[in-house]
Amino acid sequence: MRIIDLPPYRITYTVTQGTSRRYTYLRFKSDMTLEVVVPRGRKVDAESEIRERSAWVIKQFEAISRTKRILEPDRVMFDGSYLKVVFEFDSDREEVRPDLASGSIFIRATEASRVRELVRRWFLKETSRYVVRRLSELSDQFPRYRGADIREIGQWGYCTRRGRLSFSWQLIALPERLREYVVLHELTHLSVFNHSAKFRRKLEAVCPDHRLREKELDQIVPMQGYSSRNL
Repeated sequence: MRIIDLPPYRITYTVTQGTSRRYTYLRFKSDMTLEVVVPRGRKVDAESEIRERSAWVIKQFEAISRTKRILEPDRVMFDGSYLKVVFEFDSDREEVRPDLASGSIFIRATEASRVRELVRRWFLKETSRYVVRRLSELSDQFPRYRGADIREIGQWGYCTRRGRLSFSWQLIALPERLREYVVLHELTHLSVFNHSAKFRRKLEAVCPDHRLREKELDQIVPMQGYSSRNL
C-alpha cells in the first residue's frame, strides 16, 4: 500500500499490472483504495498518473465517501440505522440477537467468518415479513401480481413480464421510505414494464418524491454492489 496527498485528502493506493500494453487505468475498490493498473511491460510513474488525474480522483473519492455500506467490519445497517456487531464465540450453537435499544446485534457462532451468513439469514427472514405485509397493504392499488419471492438478486427488486415480483434479501437494511419506494417501483412495473415517461408518470402518482428516494438509494452499497438504477 502507498499513500498520496491530494489536499484535503490522503489517499491509499496500490499498483497492479494489467493486460493492456498501452493504457493506465485508475479505479477505486470497495475499501476506498485507489488501484492504479499499469500497462504490461512498461514502466509507469503511478504517482504522476494520479496527480495528472487528481480532479477525477478527488471527485470519485468524495462520491464514495458519501456512500453507506450495509455491512462493515464492525457494524451492519438495519432499518436505515447501524447496529454494532458484537461477536460471541460459541462452539455449540449459532444465534443472531438484535438489541435495537442498545444499538447492537449479538452474533454467536463458531467463528467470526460466519457473521455475514448469519446476517444474511436474519435479513432474509425480516425482509420476507416486511414484503408480505407491504404487498398486502399496497397491492389493491395495482394490477394483480403473480407471486413474490425474496432471494439473492443483483438489484433491489425485479418484476417479470408475467407479473412475478422478486426482492433482494437485503431490503430490510434500508430505511422504511426506501424499502417502500422499491416495492412501489416494482408494483408500478405491473402496469408498465419499461422505464418510459409513462412509467415515470404512474410512479409519481403513487410516490411523488421518487426521484429523491432514488438518489438516496444510490448512496447505499449492498454487500455486493449495485445501484437503484438497476431497478
